[in-house]
Amino acid sequence: CRRCHRQFYFPRKKALARLAALSLTEMILMVVAIFFPFLTINAAGQTHQSSIFETAMSFSEGLLMPLAALVLVLIILLPPMRVVALIYTIAPLMRNQPPPRYARAAFRFVENSHPWQMVEIYVVGAVVALIKVVGIAAIHFGAAFWAFSALVVVLAFKDNLMCYWTVWKLIDPDTKQSKAETA
Repeated sequence: CRRCHRQFYFPRKKALARLAALSLTEMILMVVAIFFPFLTINAAGQTHQSSIFETAMSFSEGLLMPLAALVLVLIILLPPMRVVALIYTIAPLMRNQPPPRYARAAFRFVENSHPWQMVEIYVVGAVVALIKVVGIAAIHFGAAFWAFSALVVVLAFKDNLMCYWTVWKLIDPDTKQSKAETA
């Protein structure tokens, strides 16, 4: 602070390495959550098993095609792209190397796409739907459900650890410092 000279941001030891580890964990959990069976429903002697990917593809015919495309982009493509962009940006930085060539664009994508990461909203919707269905059918949770539950916890830890200002300062120390001081 210019007036009281207190420090707003404190560097955390090995924060980038932890962020990279959480990002890799997020990617693995995301693959399991998207492609493995989410839940199995037994009703009236019939069993149905589905994954998030299969659910998105079930809308891919007729007038619901735009909905399927939106689900594919927002739930299946955007989160892994965001993780890859973050790892691309911070991997060299955690080894004290210069940032990669397109680090600014990649990290800008990570920062701008953060509001679209709505895992918590999906969890609330899934819980409400499961509460409605549990009286009608027997539900068994699959590997994807547990991976998705773990993913919510990993995202909470990652969001708590992430400091956009610090990463921007490592990517471009001169530009971002002057912008931070003028703000």
